[in-house]
Amino acid sequence: MDALTFLYGTAPGRALLRPLLSRPVSAAAGRLLETRASKALIGPFVRSAGIELEDYDLRDIGCFNDFFCRPLKSGRRPVDPDPAALIAPCDGLLTVLPAEEDTVLPVKQSRFSLERLLGDGELARRFRGGSCLVFRLCVEHYHRYCYFESGRKGENVFLPGLLHTVRPVALADVPVFTENCREYTLIETERFGPAVQMEVGALLVGKIVNDHLWPRTVKRGEEKGHFAFGGSTVILLLQKDAAELLPEILSASARGEETPVRLGERIGSAREK
Repeated sequence: MDALTFLYGTAPGRALLRPLLSRPVSAAAGRLLETRASKALIGPFVRSAGIELEDYDLRDIGCFNDFFCRPLKSGRRPVDPDPAALIAPCDGLLTVLPAEEDTVLPVKQSRFSLERLLGDGELARRFRGGSCLVFRLCVEHYHRYCYFESGRKGENVFLPGLLHTVRPVALADVPVFTENCREYTLIETERFGPAVQMEVGALLVGKIVNDHLWPRTVKRGEEKGHFAFGGSTVILLLQKDAAELLPEILSASARGEETPVRLGERIGSAREK
């Protein structure tokens, strides 16, 4: 039995888990990972996570968290040139879920409502019948993310909460996305209409570091922010008929399978108005 299975799957583990989920504990872990001494953890982490380093600019790495949110070398995540393409805003494992009424019907995750996810019933109603795109980032993934589309960005809304892991062992039993701390913005786009782009923190992710300039015009592929250490999640909410997702992604999601994607990659297209 691994550590996460013990923590989420047994009564003694759940008793130990609760204090680990708090933001102060994650913030304290984050401070340790920002010390110069934490550089000693980078080598073992690279080997255990199987990270390929050739894509990354590793200059100016002063601590573990510098490495964790390492930048890419130029040209390593090209954005699909078709302006009608729906692109992935991050590297990760993608699942597309239907939003029926105000509830997202999951494949692996527990059921959750858009109102609880957003903390805003009126905004949630605008996305009923639409699509919820869940990009789950594991520790080996690139942890910076971009704006999925150009448009006019509104305010950043932060919802405090806990910091569960986003691995399947927790997703199966816990409404992670409505319990974890998260931050989102509403973007008014020309091709996809209004859309929500949200970042969800996770176990030992002490910080979601976002662009806080608003209101302003943003561009597709422009960096939006990054996560500090840990697995994390990016969520896109699209209105009904705003986009046509690639059939292979929809088929995989229907089977309960996640699709590996990379930042800038085409995952669908805008529907013709």
